[in-house]
Amino acid sequence: MATKPKVLIANRGEIAVRIIRTCRDLGLPTVAVYSDSDRDSLHVEMADQSFRIGPALASDSYLSIGAILDAARKARATFIHPGYGFLAERAHFAQATADAGFTFVGPSPESIETMGDKAAARRVADRSGVPIVPGTPEPVDIRHAKKQAERVGFPLLVKAAFGGGGKGMHVVRDADHLDEALRRAAREAESYFGRPEVFLERYVDRAHHVEAQVIADTRGNVFFLGERDCSVQRRHQKLIEETPSPVMDEQLRTKFAEAAISLMKESGYVNAGTIECIVDEDGSFYFLEMNTRLQVEHTVTEMVTGYDLVALQLQVAMGEKLDLVNVPRGAAIQCRINAEDPGRNFLPGPGRITRYDEPGGPFVRVDSGVTVGREIPGDYDSMFAKLVVSGEDRERARLRMLGALSEFHVEGVPTTIPIHEWVLQSKEFRAGTHTTTWLERALADVDFPSQVDMQPAASASSTTRPADILVEVDGQRVPVRIFDERRATAPRAPSSSSAHHGEHVHGEIRAPMQGTILKVLVEKGQEIRAGEVVCILEAMKMENHIASTRDGEVTELPIHAGQVVETGQVLAVID
Repeated sequence: MATKPKVLIANRGEIAVRIIRTCRDLGLPTVAVYSDSDRDSLHVEMADQSFRIGPALASDSYLSIGAILDAARKARATFIHPGYGFLAERAHFAQATADAGFTFVGPSPESIETMGDKAAARRVADRSGVPIVPGTPEPVDIRHAKKQAERVGFPLLVKAAFGGGGKGMHVVRDADHLDEALRRAAREAESYFGRPEVFLERYVDRAHHVEAQVIADTRGNVFFLGERDCSVQRRHQKLIEETPSPVMDEQLRTKFAEAAISLMKESGYVNAGTIECIVDEDGSFYFLEMNTRLQVEHTVTEMVTGYDLVALQLQVAMGEKLDLVNVPRGAAIQCRINAEDPGRNFLPGPGRITRYDEPGGPFVRVDSGVTVGREIPGDYDSMFAKLVVSGEDRERARLRMLGALSEFHVEGVPTTIPIHEWVLQSKEFRAGTHTTTWLERALADVDFPSQVDMQPAASASSTTRPADILVEVDGQRVPVRIFDERRATAPRAPSSSSAHHGEHVHGEIRAPMQGTILKVLVEKGQEIRAGEVVCILEAMKMENHIASTRDGEVTELPIHAGQVVETGQVLAVID
């Protein structure tokens, strides 16, 4: 074994890059893993060693425990950091890591199992005195969920029982829509987390989403590092996070911290974790769930505390004692930069980045997994960067973020930058009165132009850019430079109108982007009305409901569930 820890990062993109940078600061060698889609990714280039673990499909690469452990053996790694997403909250991965002789940088398999099970986590919260929202005592299948829904009451939230990140989560306001929501949540839960069980809880309409950042060492020391407000959400996906929360005063913060520490001690939790709660209009908070991993938004906590949370995770994994003083200074805000087009209902837009200019200046940080010329694949999450700023107070941080967003220029793919600028200038955000449901209601009256139509045309005279890739031959990294004319310019995505219109295609429904057909909801010969859903297309971990643009009969239906389709491919013909 190596004389000092060598860290394999079982993840990709910006979080892998971020972990590599901390390891560099600590003098620890790193190992990256990659799928076929990520051969030319930044994290692969930055790590000291890199190993291919499979094809683009996540289940055959980033979710393949065997492939990841095999890479760790080849690299003679000693530690495995899961990042977030993929295997980060799977107890059997943590257990398999330990059984194979590696140190898992995170909580124990038992803690992941208990706190990752929403029903079990609620019981722990209840024992520790943390208020909980009414819901089902155990994970349920679709059949039992219908019976439990009457007891919980409407509106309610259907949630994947063994996962997070907003996947498998749907609001149901009445019994008529319960069956559809249950089936969709179960399908997403099975796809993302490997288990179809769901969990029901009462839905609080006007609430702030506030979470506690906690960390504990192996000596019994538990620390609360402040709260984060994650109320700017769309489809239960966080877009903007900040600290401190605008709805918390010192009295409420003290109660919140005491509750978080009590829950940590009751569960015997070790390493970093996040306790997610909702705060209602009366200022009462209720436990929702615990994320047994590093959070995407951990950056804002780092900006106000001065602590490197990844470094703290590694210290705990090494058995070191933590001695932390939480005296946060100022405020911090993070914007998630996703390859999505707000002007096309947040349609994901994978592709090659042809321009990439990051902002700079005092107290501005960018965590990114890309550079100009790199590809954002359609096989994974659409987030490719995070923009984080801090200031002496919330208003200074808000203005600094607006300035940084104005300097952030990306071409080749759409981005969520316009929605961030709009939110930060809204009176609701400025006043801190926005709730978890505010954004979707507010967007109903906002018309963002499609970024596809605004992209500059690629120059035909562009110089071919060489690509430097790393080839592994018998475990030895060999740098190779290739010249490929196809890399000279990025393919232009279809315009906002060309996906459904054009010469002699008035009745054709075409794929707006590359993805996988999850479900076909019509049959050949069926009568259909404009707006009715033809199929569900999954791309970049999002389900997109593809609707008919006209009334008529389905005369052609050349697709089936499980089929991978390309951008512009005909999905159905309506005549």
